[in-house]
Amino acid sequence: MQEENATQRRVAAHAQAKTFKVAAVQMASGPNVPANLSEARRLIEKAVDQGARLVVLPEYFPIMGLNDTDKLAVREQPGSGAIQTFLSETAREHKIWLVGGSIPLVADAPDKMRNACLVYDDKGEQVARYDKIHLFNLELGNERYHEGRTIEAGEQVVVVDSPFGRIGLAICYDLRFPELFRAMHDVNIIVLPSAFTETTGKMHWEILVRARAIENLAYVVAAGQGGYHINGRETHGNSMIVDPWGRVLDRLPRGSGVVVAEIDPSYHASLRASLPALSHRTLTSC
Repeated sequence: MQEENATQRRVAAHAQAKTFKVAAVQMASGPNVPANLSEARRLIEKAVDQGARLVVLPEYFPIMGLNDTDKLAVREQPGSGAIQTFLSETAREHKIWLVGGSIPLVADAPDKMRNACLVYDDKGEQVARYDKIHLFNLELGNERYHEGRTIEAGEQVVVVDSPFGRIGLAICYDLRFPELFRAMHDVNIIVLPSAFTETTGKMHWEILVRARAIENLAYVVAAGQGGYHINGRETHGNSMIVDPWGRVLDRLPRGSGVVVAEIDPSYHASLRASLPALSHRTLTSC
């Protein structure tokens, strides 16, 4: 009963909140970490200039190496390192909540890494960490990806309370597993840093992003890598912000840039009141 009452209070408070802007940053990162951080800084500033208070960076924003193992060379210990310092200082400088896409952190296995999404508040404090649970594996024509060779999978679903409501964290390939998002329970915003391949992205990306928004009656902020990379890889891009009704509010098909949209908590609450599908669930094992 106490948990139910707390949820009701949280929903009521969110419904009365003012509108605010969120942004998704799209990049075409390369192997040079300082250069990628510089480009991320430029794009974050562009988002802030447009009024964004919550900014989401793409997966692997600090490095897309020439080889899969290049990420291992720039792994950081939790709480220290140039990439984490950049995220903390940038969030504090601009007084924004910053979702650090994903960065390589050390793993238990010495020859692997954790693909970690870090969230910083407007004071520059890290308030959440999510390690990618689902690891991408594709063998299609000349394209072969086996993330499990270099990445140690996470195990925990992560949701963080914020001034913007409850934010659920996911990364790229997680998008294909709806049970992950159901396990988040009543989130207002889902953030999805990604580096979707062009091969799969052109067929599945938008459909899946909009589906996750609709079925969870949540906003989705999907920030992708988008373009050609020095390592020869092509990522799909098409970063977008989708509302709980499945409408694409803003998108960027290709190249570096930002997408920005306004989130309206009262509109969100009215949709959930009109179509209370989340309360109609009967199969709740997931």
